[in-house]
Amino acid sequence: MADIPSIARQARSAARMLAASEGTARAKALALMADKLAECKDELLEANRQDLEFAIQNGTPVAFQKRLEITEKVFAYMLRRLNEASALPDPVGQVLEGRRMPNGLKVSRVSVPLGVVAIIYEARPNVTTDAAAVALKSANAVILKGGSESIRSNRVLVKAMRSAIADAGLPVDAVQFVDSTDRQDVATLLQQSEFVDVIIPRGGKSLIKAVSENTKIPVIKHYDGICHHYVAEDADIEMAVKVVLNSKTERVEVCNALETLLVDAKIAGDFLPMMAAAFREKGVEIRGCERTCVILPGIKAACAEDWDAEYLAPIIAVRVVDGIQEAIDHIALHGSGHTDGILTSSLRLSREFVAKVDSASVLVNASTRLSGGGDYGMGAVVGISTDKLHARGPVGPAELCSYKWIAEGDGHLR
Repeated sequence: MADIPSIARQARSAARMLAASEGTARAKALALMADKLAECKDELLEANRQDLEFAIQNGTPVAFQKRLEITEKVFAYMLRRLNEASALPDPVGQVLEGRRMPNGLKVSRVSVPLGVVAIIYEARPNVTTDAAAVALKSANAVILKGGSESIRSNRVLVKAMRSAIADAGLPVDAVQFVDSTDRQDVATLLQQSEFVDVIIPRGGKSLIKAVSENTKIPVIKHYDGICHHYVAEDADIEMAVKVVLNSKTERVEVCNALETLLVDAKIAGDFLPMMAAAFREKGVEIRGCERTCVILPGIKAACAEDWDAEYLAPIIAVRVVDGIQEAIDHIALHGSGHTDGILTSSLRLSREFVAKVDSASVLVNASTRLSGGGDYGMGAVVGISTDKLHARGPVGPAELCSYKWIAEGDGHLR
């Protein structure tokens, strides 16, 4: 069992120093993190191999194993995200608005860090580096509580990152790691409202629900990613096939992978056979509505539960709809407010879809897989929030900032 109160207290102390730090020092620390990780690559991959072997022996699902594994591609991603975060503009100390009042009082609203952010997550070791990058860039201290399945990988990552922070002249306790597999540590961390300003859980719905229900600390939640594409009657069929295929199969186990495909009845007869052929090549199982089953005989019929499913697997639900309003109504009823998109050649239809679909990310003629934040120019992110307060969509450095009001006078009185 870890000494959680001490970890939280040290993080608070580091957060106070970070709040007054120079953005150049934080950028340097992030660049050094990438260098340190490159130096310990072999050690990291061996630790990850041991984590993965342990997970396989314990019968964890294949999708979980994929999220746990650090491949060459994932390692390159981790380094790239650190460097991208380093190069981003400093989100701290930005004047968000300002005015001089008639009496000469100068008033401004300036961005400041939240303070201490705790990240509770499962499987993905790349969350460790992403979380540290986002927190440090925004001058927040971070407490990392990864799952037991990735503890060997996380130990190597945190050691390298803390070394980089020290070399940059910043407080090493800015990145704290709960080096324990004791489940009680999570419960204790949830009670540290004196020191922790916000908690971000990354994992399944059960984890997020448990965190939200057992703490008084504000939580940025990341619930289901039941993502949709609507293929409008005037969509470019070849483009639509490519975009839908990428949305579903680029990585099936992630939250912004496509789960439900809505196809306008006027284009379904031409589009669905081409789409089905592309899905077959990728090993994707189609579960269709009655009208889809008529166009694609032999596929599995969808049941009511399929419209609310986040498969995280090579399975997709397909429904034929009569027009854009029926598609929008379906998304409103079954969507999770995460990422939804339209494929159309019509400016009118795209504007209607964007205006009426209430999701954190709404895409026009683009893959749902782009909504992770990096492709929005945000660098590293610590998740995709389906909340509306305090952050919505990809949570990057700017989303981990609050603000303070500053008033400058010359002996002003009320």
